[in-house]
Amino acid sequence: MKNNLHVFLGATVADAAARPLHWVYNQKKLLSYIKGKKDYTFLKKNKSPFYNIKTGKVSGYNEIGQVMLTTLLEDHKNIEERFKKNITKNFGPGSFYWKNLNLRAKYRKVKDWRGIIKGPWIHQNIIETVRNIKAKKKTPGGIKVNESDGYCAALPYFLYGYNFKSLKKIISIVTVSKVSIKYALAKFYLLDLALKGNKNPINEFIKKFKKDLYFKSVVNEIKIVKRLKSQPHSASVKKLGMACSYPGTFKSSIHSIINSTNYKVAILKTIKAGGCNCSRVNFIGAYFAALKGIETIPRSWIRKTDAAKKILNQK
Repeated sequence: MKNNLHVFLGATVADAAARPLHWVYNQKKLLSYIKGKKDYTFLKKNKSPFYNIKTGKVSGYNEIGQVMLTTLLEDHKNIEERFKKNITKNFGPGSFYWKNLNLRAKYRKVKDWRGIIKGPWIHQNIIETVRNIKAKKKTPGGIKVNESDGYCAALPYFLYGYNFKSLKKIISIVTVSKVSIKYALAKFYLLDLALKGNKNPINEFIKKFKKDLYFKSVVNEIKIVKRLKSQPHSASVKKLGMACSYPGTFKSSIHSIINSTNYKVAILKTIKAGGCNCSRVNFIGAYFAALKGIETIPRSWIRKTDAAKKILNQK
C-alpha cells in the first residue's frame, strides 16, 4: 500500500476492534462480557463504562491520526498549521467531542455520570491542544498527562517518510510532555525497524540504543518486560500498567507483542487484559502490520472498521 499506510490500517482496525471494551478495568465484568467467545472484537453492544459510540468507529486515540491523514491528503504544504485547524474543526467547539466535554462537566455531580455520555470521548491532551490553539500558543500540545495521543497523531505523518526531527514537532502539537514524546519516538523507531525488514525489532532496538542516554529508561523497561515474558499477559498488564499513561501502556504493549505470533493473537490478548486497550492496540496493531504486512490483518475485521475504506483507497 502507498506510503506504508497498511501500518496505519493495522492501528485503525485494532482500535475499532477493541473500542466496545475500551476502559473496562473490572476484570470480572470484562470476563463476563467475553465469556464463551473466541473472538470478542467488535462487540455489538458497547461495554465501555465511560462513553458509547457505534461499533466500527474508532476511539479518540485513533481519531487524531485520522485527522492527520485528512491533513496529509489535502496537501503537504503548511502541514502543521493546517493540522491545528483540522484538530479544532474535528474536536473543538461545535464538534460532538466538545459537546460531550461540556456534558461531562454537567454530570460530574451525578453518582454514575459515566454511562450518560453518548458519543465520542475527548482526551485530556486534545482538550488542552484545542484551548492552546485558540490561545495562539506556538506549541499547543497538552502537558497534564503522559499518554499516547502524540504517537497516534504522528503515525500517518511518519508513514509518509518524514524524518524524526520533524516528527517530534508533530508530536508536540498534541503533547509537550517529555515522557510522551520519548515513548512516541521509541515506538516509531520500532516501527521503522519492522518496516526495514528486521526480524526482531525489539531486540534490535535494545542493541541499537543500549548506550543511548535518551532511551536508557525505555531500554531498561523493555528488559524488565522480557523477564516477565513467561507470565500470563493479563496478570502482567496489572503489574506493568492497565491505564493510558506511559510507561505502563508501552510496557504492556511490549509484553503483548513478545507473547504473540501474529496480529490477531496480539489484539485479542490485549483486549482481554482490559483497561486502556485502545491506546495499546494503536501501537500493537501498527507493529504487526509493519512486521508482517497487510495480510496479517483479518479481512473480516477490516470490513467492520468504518475508517478502513478511506485508508484502503490510498493505493
